[in-house]
Amino acid sequence: MKKFKVAVVGATGTVGQRFVELLAAHPWFEPCALAASSASANKTYEEAVSGRWVLPSPIPAYARDMVLFDAEDVNALSGVDFVFCAVGASKERVKALEEKYARAEIPVISNNSAHRFTPDVPMVIPEVNPGHLEVIPRQRARLRTSRGFVAVKSNCSLQSYVPLLHPLREFEIRDVVVCTYQAVSGAGKTPETMPEICDNVIPFIGGEEEKSEREPLKIWGQVKDGEIVPAALPRISAQCVRVPVSDGHTAAVSVRFGKMPKREDILARWEGFSGEPQRLHLPSAPAKFLHYFGEEDRPQPRLDRDLERGMAISAGRLREDPVLGWKFFGCSHNTLRGAAGGAVLLAELLAAKGYLG
Repeated sequence: MKKFKVAVVGATGTVGQRFVELLAAHPWFEPCALAASSASANKTYEEAVSGRWVLPSPIPAYARDMVLFDAEDVNALSGVDFVFCAVGASKERVKALEEKYARAEIPVISNNSAHRFTPDVPMVIPEVNPGHLEVIPRQRARLRTSRGFVAVKSNCSLQSYVPLLHPLREFEIRDVVVCTYQAVSGAGKTPETMPEICDNVIPFIGGEEEKSEREPLKIWGQVKDGEIVPAALPRISAQCVRVPVSDGHTAAVSVRFGKMPKREDILARWEGFSGEPQRLHLPSAPAKFLHYFGEEDRPQPRLDRDLERGMAISAGRLREDPVLGWKFFGCSHNTLRGAAGGAVLLAELLAAKGYLG
């Protein structure tokens, strides 16, 4: 496969830094441009992130001396094959910016929420709903483009439970009650830069519960006439809590089924599940997507978030729920599988399917 020339828009933020890190040695994608706000434009990347590089690894050598472009200057990035977008701005501004790139014939793989409910924009977990990429031709017709389009990944916290529910849909999932315990990196912070989280939990994350309740229904929706029609079920009730963890989101999940499965049925579905990324051997795909731990105290973010380079989902504590039927815990790495890594995997899927060619 040819090397695709890639830009990162929003390269100085927490997720943008992950993109910069992941692209350092990617076999398919060559990072050739970095963009950020006008405040960082014309600085070298090292200058722009000085004092706010949050990753434990150093800034990749290729990126240190790259001069940042203004994210609004689409013409400056006209030579790239596609962009990753992780811009910290209002939904209206992000939506306009992403469509601006798409109309300039630059495909956008977005980590932002602005387009997640646009009916002809696929919101994809690559192992779960790769078929939703079918709406891209309809979107291109709307935008009047031949190459340009926008594709998005879902909210980071969904990765800790939606992939675990997906193989169980044959048992007719009716109701889901989920509480997510979310790491401070999801707020673009570290434990040191978020002192209010010390010795504390914060039972509110703006907009997170609405996303957690609505986004799975689009992911499980059907493609009809070039648009994605969200599923009617399951009903989902979510609570989202910020906890003093650096990386890794954990979910406590209870589920009511229309057809009650046995414990061995659930475990067998998790054990045997794989998706398009595994079948296509995509570079960022985990060899085994879902991992179940039999220990009573697993999964744990500190122990399990980096499983398979942070791209696998962990589960544990499957047991009967006296109210709904079954309950379990899930865990995922929020800035890898949940953010930049998930977007890179989505880009690999798009490349393998010919949408970036």
